[in-house]
Amino acid sequence: MEEGNHSEVTEFILSGLTDHPELQVPLFGVFLLIYGVTLVGNGGMILLITIDPRLQTPMYFFLRNLSFCDLCISLIISPPMLLNFYAERKSISFTACAVQMHLSFFFEDVECLLLVVMAYDRYVAICNPLLYTVTMSRQLCKQLVAGVYALGVVDSIIYMCCTFRLSFCSSNIINHFFCDFLPLLAISCSDTHMNEIVMFAFMSCIRVSSFVTILLSYVYIIFTILQIHSAEGWYKAFSTCSFHLTSVVLYFGILFFMYLCPTSSYSMDRFKVASVFYTLVIPMLNPLTYSLRNTEVKDALRKAMNKLLTSS
Repeated sequence: MEEGNHSEVTEFILSGLTDHPELQVPLFGVFLLIYGVTLVGNGGMILLITIDPRLQTPMYFFLRNLSFCDLCISLIISPPMLLNFYAERKSISFTACAVQMHLSFFFEDVECLLLVVMAYDRYVAICNPLLYTVTMSRQLCKQLVAGVYALGVVDSIIYMCCTFRLSFCSSNIINHFFCDFLPLLAISCSDTHMNEIVMFAFMSCIRVSSFVTILLSYVYIIFTILQIHSAEGWYKAFSTCSFHLTSVVLYFGILFFMYLCPTSSYSMDRFKVASVFYTLVIPMLNPLTYSLRNTEVKDALRKAMNKLLTSS
């Protein structure tokens, strides 16, 4: 890995999602709507879980952190992207690019690891229900979340250091709508072989191991559910983890599509489309997934709305 020389590049130019002017206005409207729904959905979920005593359980404690993570990802990616739809010069400074990449990787790692923690929570709730309150104590929940954030910081710093030690002397045009690892490697004039090895190694440690852990958790969960003889028991067991499972499928499906597709079929346009789902659509869908079919959340929302209407 070569030591970078940044003197020749002080800013980057983001190409954005499309070069077609006729698509700028409709795309701006679509992503502004997505951004608004994401802010309201995740912000509302955080507020609702905080104020409602019935939602003070480990599952909703982790869900509140997941909503906070989704909210932050949207705040990091969406405003600059929306501004660039109408900006004459879609530039971002070298420092701002590094900060955006660091924060986006950090919260992506946190989201990934939170899904693992939530899988463990569902495993304990279904496989060891009598020990649930003892096992998932408040102290353990806080320690798990603190560990998730610590791992996210370490991993994102490694990614940022590996990327911004490179030289960017041939081009400063990033074929993407935000500063991401692979598009930056594509415009570097340094040897990026070691960076690709590091990316694959750390992605395997964080993403792949997370997916395997979640998969094993659900294997145990399914075996436990199959031992339940009543249809009502089956439904209750599946309903407690269906929301989390939906988030897992969305998250890891798009993640593996982005980073593990064959090199021969690699396309930056396809990568950008997948990134839209990964950074913008999933943060919007998560609070909807956990609220629209969740009776506890709907009851808490109804109670909060009634209290607001009666007080006014």
